[in-house]
Amino acid sequence: MAGSRMKLELSRVLQGGGRLGVLRGLGRTGQHSLELPGCLLYTHFGTVPHLTQDTLHTLSSLPSVTQVTLSNVAEHQEVLEDFTDGFGKFAGLHDTVLYCSLHDPATVCPAGYTTNKTVSVWGSGGRIELTAAKFMALQKTIRPDWYQSMADGETWQVNTSRKRVRKSVDRTLAHLDECLLLHEKSQELEGVSVFGVVEGGDILEERVRSARETAKRPVAGFCLDGLQTGSVDQPLRTRLIAAATKELPEDKPRLLQGVGRPDEVLLSVEAGADIFEGFFPFQVTERGCALCFDYDISPDPERAVLDPDEEKAEKAGDSPQNGDTPRADQTQMTSFEMDLKDKRYQDDFRPLVEGCGCYCCKTHQRAYLHHLLVTNELLAGVLLMIHNVAHYQGFFRALRGALATDKLDVLKRRVLSDAGGRTERKE
Repeated sequence: MAGSRMKLELSRVLQGGGRLGVLRGLGRTGQHSLELPGCLLYTHFGTVPHLTQDTLHTLSSLPSVTQVTLSNVAEHQEVLEDFTDGFGKFAGLHDTVLYCSLHDPATVCPAGYTTNKTVSVWGSGGRIELTAAKFMALQKTIRPDWYQSMADGETWQVNTSRKRVRKSVDRTLAHLDECLLLHEKSQELEGVSVFGVVEGGDILEERVRSARETAKRPVAGFCLDGLQTGSVDQPLRTRLIAAATKELPEDKPRLLQGVGRPDEVLLSVEAGADIFEGFFPFQVTERGCALCFDYDISPDPERAVLDPDEEKAEKAGDSPQNGDTPRADQTQMTSFEMDLKDKRYQDDFRPLVEGCGCYCCKTHQRAYLHHLLVTNELLAGVLLMIHNVAHYQGFFRALRGALATDKLDVLKRRVLSDAGGRTERKE
């Protein structure tokens, strides 16, 4: 993209497609970077749910890129226009890179509202219809460092017809061309990066066509859309990601939307995805749960994050269905988390995860979290979110370490064993 300083430096590329590297030159000053594979910092209107800025910064190694969504921001356009200094300053987001996506990955959008000329986002006041001109006016008001182009992403539902999928690809390319044209004419967006969106539903040929055509445009990176948890099975997702990324240039990042579960992240990285939206810890927190899966691949058994046998026995009892999560539902508990509302934790005085260095694990026990949850105390969400964000970031650090040291198979075995048989496991 003209004016964009974003530069991807790859240090390793696995034969299957997994990539290790750093995305440099981020932000208006170009001073920020994001290690890949990595995830974004998930926010509602610029704030991490349950956490104040002060509480958030008790966490170390936070992602350098903060995600905001048009669905949250669009209804406040007039306020932001009056403010004039952009959303980052408005929300007090200092020293971070701002990425603006179309939809909130933790919320399912109603379908049937996309046209040849418009897309719709959903705020607290209902539907907001956006033409390319209105979409770009919003971007000028928000002033993100990078943003996702307009897209027709309504083909993620099962059994969408081939004709509808083809139309989605055509519309998304037309939206991208219009956005790029308006972007080039805008002084306010100078130096801002645009990510083109790859659609195609679950039809391989359309995925390939969408990727190939999007790659011809002057974009800084790519969003792989329509592959959300609940829309396709992981084996098909892997094939579609691998087919699409073969058509994309190696020197540009690929952001996979709507996928956050650790087992799905691992298999998607192997297929060629680089960046993930960090909404999964929020979903786990909303369920009153704590992430507790083991990602420690160090050879020293004393450094293991968990006692695997003990935790597996606990989680087998936690899970309401000791099997696959229904495809159409992201709201159900997964086997990567413990349900702290369960009575068994009322006299459990251990930390959430042995060896975890987060504030919650260092200062509180499972019994206290159980008490906070059953009495509906707001502090429960704060403490769980601190732990869940820290644990999830630790998983991504372990993933990068595994790629760097040829231990991806070890990490996969460890994490997929926590998936409770929901993925294709090869012991």
